[in-house]
Amino acid sequence: MVKITKATFKSFIRRNADKLYIMNLSDFDPMTDCVQQIDSAGFRKAKLTEHSNNHTLGIAGVWLVGQSRDYFTAYEKDGFRGIEVYNSCGNFVVAVTDQTETGERK
Repeated sequence: MVKITKATFKSFIRRNADKLYIMNLSDFDPMTDCVQQIDSAGFRKAKLTEHSNNHTLGIAGVWLVGQSRDYFTAYEKDGFRGIEVYNSCGNFVVAVTDQTETGERK
């Protein structure tokens, strides 16, 4: 079993930037001051932003805390494979798929 680190995650994003999908599972809610599970509609095409920093890595929906407080695990389910991230600000999966936009396998 290979340990996934922030460097592994960043490399995965660089290699697959044009074909990434994201699924947010929980987000920090400042109104209740806690992380809450959200109703996820599943994976959506990742939206790359113009402003990249160490917290977002240029992807809307990504938020990394840093200082070794992000936890990474491999994700593979329903034709998607990628990396699941959990931290004090939420939980999300960044993945690629082997299916086309119409749902056909490549």
